Amino acid sequence: MSRIKITDTTLRDGHQSLWATRMTTDDMLPVLEYLDEIGYHSLEVWGGATFDVCIRYLNEDPWERLRIIRKKVKKTKLQMLLRGQSLVGYTHYPDDIVYKFVEKAAENGIDIFRVFDALNDVRNLETAMKAVKKTGKHAQACVVYTISPVHTMEHFVETALALKQMGADSICIKDMAGLLAPYAAYELVKELKAKVGLPVQLHTHYIGGLAVAAILKAVEAGVDIVDTASVPLAFGSSQPPVETIVRALQDTEWDTGLDLHQLFEVATHFEKIRKHKGFERGVTRISDMKVFEHQVPGGMISNLYSQLEEQRAADRIDEVLAEIPRVREDMGYPPLVTPTSQIIGIQAVLNVLTGERYKLCPGEVKDYVRGFYGKPPVPVKEEVRRKIIGDEPVISVRPADLLDPGWEKAKQEVAHLAESEEDILTYALFPQVALKFFAYRQNRTAEDVPQIRSQDEVGEEIKAERKETRPAVKRPKKATVNRGDDEMSIDEIREIMLLLDQTGIAELELQKDDYRLTLRKFVQGAKEALPAEPLKPALKEPEVKETQEKGKEENVVEVVSPMVGTFYAAPSPDSPPYVQIGDRVEVGQTLCIVEAMKLMNEIKAEVAGVIVDILVNNAEPVEYGQPLFLIKQD
Repeated sequence: MSRIKITDTTLRDGHQSLWATRMTTDDMLPVLEYLDEIGYHSLEVWGGATFDVCIRYLNEDPWERLRIIRKKVKKTKLQMLLRGQSLVGYTHYPDDIVYKFVEKAAENGIDIFRVFDALNDVRNLETAMKAVKKTGKHAQACVVYTISPVHTMEHFVETALALKQMGADSICIKDMAGLLAPYAAYELVKELKAKVGLPVQLHTHYIGGLAVAAILKAVEAGVDIVDTASVPLAFGSSQPPVETIVRALQDTEWDTGLDLHQLFEVATHFEKIRKHKGFERGVTRISDMKVFEHQVPGGMISNLYSQLEEQRAADRIDEVLAEIPRVREDMGYPPLVTPTSQIIGIQAVLNVLTGERYKLCPGEVKDYVRGFYGKPPVPVKEEVRRKIIGDEPVISVRPADLLDPGWEKAKQEVAHLAESEEDILTYALFPQVALKFFAYRQNRTAEDVPQIRSQDEVGEEIKAERKETRPAVKRPKKATVNRGDDEMSIDEIREIMLLLDQTGIAELELQKDDYRLTLRKFVQGAKEALPAEPLKPALKEPEVKETQEKGKEENVVEVVSPMVGTFYAAPSPDSPPYVQIGDRVEVGQTLCIVEAMKLMNEIKAEVAGVIVDILVNNAEPVEYGQPLFLIKQD
């Protein structure tokens, strides 16, 4: 009898997909021992966004959560999702941090490490796989599933064979966008079982409604384990419900052996939490089913809507969804999963808003093209690469080879606050957020407990802070061509802006009406941090008239804001502005930053000439099409 095993994702991917990862440890505690008795193959309880959300929003120690779960769950294996070299963060970490993190995760209770890389670049899995093998725990390596001209059955099988060679104990088909059709699932599982010879597990999302059928066909093809969630946290962008799969396989050769009555008792607990906290059920909408065309995962779509609303361009969502596949093709057909989904999505938004493809490219997009996220399935189109990074070289080494060791540095920096090696790791992964958490832990009060925030907001805030954890990178020297955007600007601006947020110079206030963060005002202490005099005084009426007259002068070109955002004239409050009145600028030279959609976007000169006026004050909100500079063209 080929009994199918089931991994329950409720305590990780289920609430990450539907509840913005807001289930607390207290929510889990009453049901942990019941889950342990059901007979699951494993419980996915850690990794993904759970680590970040614990310290950022819930004021919980993720390591302590893992220890508590391990104490209660004594029979069933505990499983986590590990983002390869990115661990549970959004950028690559040095090898010594990867080894230490895996060691501590195993020590605190993880039995199965599911390891994946967004690009299926196996080089980004090397260190994580070695680290897992060193602990003696189960190393499950993922083949990230997507659809493109280059993602063939041969590609997936070759990837799985490479992972087997690296020591994988089992293979997971990771279908994060719910694209895996039933008959494709059958064929892929058959191929992997025949040619790789390792146990195969299927992880899929319900999004477009194919998941149950895909699982049943995969079962027929010989899959060993499938992922499901308890029904209150199933459907929609989550996994299919365990109750449906168990019933579908009852009295067949693949019967799971799980008891439906026990499953519904557990579901009743989660349903009470859902109602109490006001979470919606997982549903499949028409826009979700369009995933078959644009391949955008459900959570990413909600972020796109939020970004476009922020830009007063929500009516352009269809244009963005049409642009995403084109950008994806230009970028070498990366699977759309963290972080590549955000990279491709934000570039598509900017292409639509600016009306010109790749006129504006955030630092993350540039780093992707430079090779700092890994090797795409096929090279980035040459004309696109040149437009984004010019003659800069693309790295050919494993990205983490360019990172300096991080453990000793983190250990020294947080020695006065860390209570354990786990604390040092928390700091190494999320330094600014960790410091806030450690301060809370020392002085916790009831008023400090954060409110539940929307899933859209989570995505936006995470993207805003993704750069905070990037270690020092030994970047290759750039080509000698002068493009006017020195590498220091984007990365350092992000670090400085995040530091401002943590030290109170810039106050972020949650607007309860629409759950979006907006830069509201400069608060006490700003005078010491900002230049003594404003970069440009507020325009008075005579100056407005004078400015209008300047705009009418022959050969005077307006530089306008390509989006709604905040104008920054300098890399940081205590740095000189990029340009001032009277400065000569060249084509491609950075004039300012417009912060929008939680990214710092460089605005460059499109003509050569002299700056004759600056029309916006530093840190001032700007509208789409608002004039920023006047340049007297040569």
